[in-house]
Amino acid sequence: MATKKLSDLDYSKVPSAKDMKIGIVVAEWNNQITEGLYQGAIEALNIFGCNHIIRKDVPGSFELALGAQFLLDYTDVDAVICLGSVIQGETKHFDFVCEATALGIKDVTLKYNKAVIFGVLTDNNLQQAIDRSGGKHGNKGTEAAVTAIKMVALQKELK
Repeated sequence: MATKKLSDLDYSKVPSAKDMKIGIVVAEWNNQITEGLYQGAIEALNIFGCNHIIRKDVPGSFELALGAQFLLDYTDVDAVICLGSVIQGETKHFDFVCEATALGIKDVTLKYNKAVIFGVLTDNNLQQAIDRSGGKHGNKGTEAAVTAIKMVALQKELK
């Protein structure tokens, strides 16, 4: 169980996102959770000045990697944030979806040499997901947006 609020971030260490173009791919599955993650991401991007945001929806978390790849193929985004929620059930399906989602997102990151952020909750139950998508533990979508901003800034600094 998390002991600190996920979204307790030092905002003074986050660079401006004014000139950044950020894509967000949102899984429709568990949309009560993914919409909360999306709201957290949008709020953070707005706070740091990002005014070019493209949102695309995909059916579930498994499809996030391909959605991110499509954004990188067909738009000029600097980074993609993948937002999803996989909640443990009674079968091993949870394990397969979580592993494939994580590996898929990692593969897209390395293929395109751009930040593709893993903003996917992998919780044991619905309450844990609620707590991490705007509830008592903060919002993982906020963290995903800040991570995207920091990674884009790092890449621009090194170019």
